[in-house]
Parts: sequence; structure tokens; C-alpha cells
Amino acid sequence: MAEAPLTGIRVLELGNFIAGPFATRIFADFGAEVVKIERPGVGDELRGWRRTRGETSMMFRTVARNKKSVTLDLASSEGREIALDLVRHSDVVVENFRPGTLERWGLGPDELTAVNPDVVFVRISGYGQTGPYRDRAGFGGVAEAFAGLRNITGYPDRPPVRPAAPIGDATAGLYGAIGALMLLLAKEKGRAQAGPKVVDVALYESVFMTMESLIPDYDAYGMVRERTAGNLPGVVPSGVYPTSDGQSVMISGNSSGAFGRLMRTVGRPDLADDPELADGDARYARERELDDAITAWTRRHSAPEAVRILSDAGVPAGPVYDARAIAEDEHYQARGMLRPLEVVVDGDPEKIRFPGVVPHLPATPGDVRWPGPELGEHTESVLSEVLGLSGERIADFRARKVV
Repeated sequence: MAEAPLTGIRVLELGNFIAGPFATRIFADFGAEVVKIERPGVGDELRGWRRTRGETSMMFRTVARNKKSVTLDLASSEGREIALDLVRHSDVVVENFRPGTLERWGLGPDELTAVNPDVVFVRISGYGQTGPYRDRAGFGGVAEAFAGLRNITGYPDRPPVRPAAPIGDATAGLYGAIGALMLLLAKEKGRAQAGPKVVDVALYESVFMTMESLIPDYDAYGMVRERTAGNLPGVVPSGVYPTSDGQSVMISGNSSGAFGRLMRTVGRPDLADDPELADGDARYARERELDDAITAWTRRHSAPEAVRILSDAGVPAGPVYDARAIAEDEHYQARGMLRPLEVVVDGDPEKIRFPGVVPHLPATPGDVRWPGPELGEHTESVLSEVLGLSGERIADFRARKVV
């Protein structure tokens, strides 16, 4: 099997929480050596999030998989010098501090470019490196609200709700990885720009880019989108429908072809053949009628049965899964999306399944080689093998809490 496509690339991660580490995990999954810098004695705060057993959360183990953990005090002068030395040996640096933080530590774009003119510097922050709000603290949930996502999520008669997954952080991480890969490709093609090679990613902009035609609709039609429960305005019929076993199925019959197949499958050929309903706007106007017809059918079938019948008819449909259902599903298993790894929890090794690698590259696949490491697990190996530091010098740094 061929090597993973990013083998030979070294990435220095200066970030914490989710956005920056999400970007570097993509590199790590596809063969890059990712060196994660963490505060001595403290580490990434994600280590303590949403855990009920053990000292390190499964959330950290997931986001930090395939990475090496090195402890380093970036605010100290010696820590700064070690960091710059690591930059000399890196292709990409990723950070997600508030703008100005690295500059105060002497680790801004100019300093990084001075020691490594080719290094790509990915900067992820709440509002970006420029603009009147650049200095505001920004987390994913705030970005989702500022970008308009929170306002359209939930029911119209209730307050906005937050998507129960870190959408802002994940999309920002994706844009950060894409930006870094674009600049690396430009370098490979001999089109590298002069000066600092910076990728400036704002959390809110990453979410805003998922908002489709939110602003064009406002300018063109005066439309201000509001909360519409689980459905998208104008996308009809599409939604979650109850089944006879107390479960639900997601059905998307909003394209013209799928709509006709759906209506015939649920026993309503009259709606399938209604010439008025060939138009999407007309279906939107009759949304309640169509949803009632679909619901009357789904209530007579179990969720697995409904999904099977609709899928056989060529109608996009799927079950509404929880973690237990995902863990048992044969398709997740067949696609390698549940990767068992041995993890020590409360002192004992256990088999824990982690998400697989996306995207699938059949000829040069990525892999999940190990879960997120223990704090500082690779400090000695990285500083000795990459920087050539002696054991005595590393021990001295450790005694003085530089590492």
C-alpha cells in the first residue's frame, strides 16, 4: 500500500480546544507528523471536557489522535526559542489564540517567517486578524450566533437553540486545513508568495459560508429567514416523520423526481400527478398537506421498514440515529468509520471505537494510528530527534518548567 499523501509534512500545533486541533487532525490522519504544544502541567483544556471516568476525555482522544504531545511554556523566553527552533523544522504552524497573543510572545508571522521563509501559518480566531471586532474573544457558539445560524435554528415560538455539535469550530478547522494545503500546493508548483504565508480563518466567516443565500435572499426579496423547526424554507417535502415503533425517519422528497416517487410510495398518486405540485414554490405553499400525507403513511410502518420501502423506491430516506444505533450499524462498520483502539481508562486498557478517516482515498488511505496522547508523552523524543537536544538539557528545561 502506498504511503499516506501527507507523509513527510510536519505540522506544529499551537492551538487548543477544537478549531485549530480539528485542522491539524486532518493532517495527522493522512500521514503528517503533528507536534501538539501544550502547557506544562496543564495541557489542552479539552482534556477535561465531558468525561465521567479517567483523567483524559474521549473528546480530546478523538481530536488529538495521531498527534505527538510536547509540553512547552510559550510565554517564557526559552520556550519561545524552542518553539522557533521547531518552526525551522516545520512546514505548517496552526494556532487559534486571540489575535495579538503570539505577537506578544514574539511568535508572530514576521518572527516565524524570519526563521523559516517557507512556513505556512494558519491563524484561526473568532473574528479574524483584522476588522473592528478582531480583539473580541470568540468561541464556536458565539460565532454560530453572529453568523446567523443560531437565529434560524429551533422552533419559531421558542428562543434560538445551539446545534448540538461544534459546527463553528469544525468548519473553521476545515477551512484552515484547506488554506494550508492551498499554500503548500502553490509552493510545490513554484508559485509561493513572498513574505509571511498566512491563512486567516474567522470562526464566524466559516459558519457564514454554510448559510447558503441568506444575504442574497434578503437583498433580492427582503426575506429575513427565521426559525422553521427542522425544515428548510422552500425545501418541501423534507423533514423528520414519526413511525409506528416510536422512532423517526428523515425523508427528503423535495426534488421533482423524488417528490413523485415519494407520493406514489405513500399511496397518494393524486398528489404525485397534481400539475400544480410540479413547482417547488407550490409545494412549499401546501407543506402542511404534504406532511400530513407522509405522516399518515410513516405512522403505519416501523422506522427500518419505512427506510427500506422508501430506499427501494429511490426516495432519499434514513433513520434518525443515536450513538447506540451508529455503533451497531453495518454500513458504518463496512466503511471503516468505527476504529477500535486501546485506551487506558482508570488505569486499565479498554477497546474504544473512534471515528474513521474522511475523506476515503482508496489508493493512499489515511489511518487512525493512536488516540490522543498523554500530556507531554513525546516531549523527549521530539526535542531530541528533531532539535538534537541532549537528555541533560531537556531534564534542565523540565526542572525549570520550560517544558
